[in-house]
Amino acid sequence: MGHRLVMPSEGVTLRAGLPVANRVETWAQLGSLVPMEDLVAAGDWALSQGDTVSDLDAAARRARRRGAVALREAVQLVRPGAESPRETAVRLVLLRAGLPEPHLNWTLCTADGVFVARLDMAYPDHRVAVEYDGRQHADADQFRRDADRWRAIAREGWTLIRVVAHHLETPMQDIVAPVRHALRAADAP
Repeated sequence: MGHRLVMPSEGVTLRAGLPVANRVETWAQLGSLVPMEDLVAAGDWALSQGDTVSDLDAAARRARRRGAVALREAVQLVRPGAESPRETAVRLVLLRAGLPEPHLNWTLCTADGVFVARLDMAYPDHRVAVEYDGRQHADADQFRRDADRWRAIAREGWTLIRVVAHHLETPMQDIVAPVRHALRAADAP
């Protein structure tokens, strides 16, 4: 069984001479097909590819189809700077738990301006960083670089919360609680 879809002209691009949905239109078509977290992650990815929140918002507003409400909700949650679906998932866990929104891919430098690290998520006022470590961080060379980086972050007085895949199975315990504790500890006299 086929489907007929009417797309606005701004939602179409050419690939190898064939008309196809562009990134924003493809994202809009996902509105009724994928969970909210995936819709936000796809929106974050679209932003990393050069689309804008305004582009996504326009697509969400013109959507008169199933998923239109989800699209409008997702637009409120997409952010430039997220570099992986798992980073997006961690950020959404923190927001849903009522924690403040972290800065994405924040650059940590020494007081002298020397680069230390680029942090996936950061609360600079609290000196708390949240990093999602995917499987590539298990590579021996990468792990050695990461270990040196963790020390450098700590030397700057930052608390680093490392998140790995299985922490997303129990996010309140393994993501929210440590971040909340670190933020509170930073506020304590």
